[in-house]
Amino acid sequence: MLLGDAIELRQGPLRDAFAVARPFFERLGAALGGDGEVVLVPGNHDHQLVAPWLERLRRDTAPPPLGLEQRASWEPGDAVAALADRLAPARLTLAYPGIWLRDDVYALHGHYLDRHTTVPTFERLSAGAMGRIVGRPSLRDATPDDYEAALAPIYAWSYSLAQQSRRGGGTPRGTQGVSVRVWDAIAGDGHKPLRRRALGALFPLGVAAVNRAGLGPVRADVSGPALGVAGTRAMGAAVEALGIEARHVLFGHTHRSGPLPGDDLAVWHAAGGIALHNTGTWVFERHFLTRTPGESPYWPGRAIVVGAEPGTPPRRLDLLGDRSWDELSA
Repeated sequence: MLLGDAIELRQGPLRDAFAVARPFFERLGAALGGDGEVVLVPGNHDHQLVAPWLERLRRDTAPPPLGLEQRASWEPGDAVAALADRLAPARLTLAYPGIWLRDDVYALHGHYLDRHTTVPTFERLSAGAMGRIVGRPSLRDATPDDYEAALAPIYAWSYSLAQQSRRGGGTPRGTQGVSVRVWDAIAGDGHKPLRRRALGALFPLGVAAVNRAGLGPVRADVSGPALGVAGTRAMGAAVEALGIEARHVLFGHTHRSGPLPGDDLAVWHAAGGIALHNTGTWVFERHFLTRTPGESPYWPGRAIVVGAEPGTPPRRLDLLGDRSWDELSA
């Protein structure tokens, strides 16, 4: 199962994203063979894979509310149709916004947490602005439609902007990378200390202005530990709001795997004792890493195995834990 953001559709034209993704999907399909299945659960960076299906649902009649799991279809010409072709002979299933892996295990990408997080990311502030129009999600009895109303327009705009890029896979200015550049400038790597101190002094003032404008609440703490805690707590808030009745909920989105040894397990539980598990990332994000393999919770190459036996907890795999910084950075 690919838990969202399996293909990058917001940093450049679709043709470039598919050129990068094609070898992976072809090798994956060949490895699984004709009896294999790939379940793709779109996230915020590949929301366009499910967007045409969502649009068709609303085209002729008022659709029923989105549930926690829908099996989406596609038509020739949809972006996801090309991925299905690349995966052959394995078959592709498109599920959204999440999928029940067992009666007690639910998995989703996790982008809905952007409506709850206190980290002032680009998407959190954009969601706050949209929330002024469509309203905030209820802390109880919310539906996926409540989240889609604020987030889907942001994704559609970012995707459309990416299609106008002429830089051959470059990042359209003003969308992706904003939060990373801010984090790097304030909490960065030791370069330009005067600039970093100046930005660090001004940043809380900007956050205060954002909160006064009603786009928050967000906080000025963007340290590594704060990012991880805020994202996990926000996921817990979304799980509670959506009424997900599971023992275990798997998500990604924040790129911070966990829980890991030494983590505060209270943070990794939602209301009712629901255990949260983050799959981590497969992107080498050097600004969040140390040179010691596996030391950072953002070290790439982690996955989660869900056994068939009811009641057994999901198990984390560190598939690139034995690779060095130099190997992966190359």
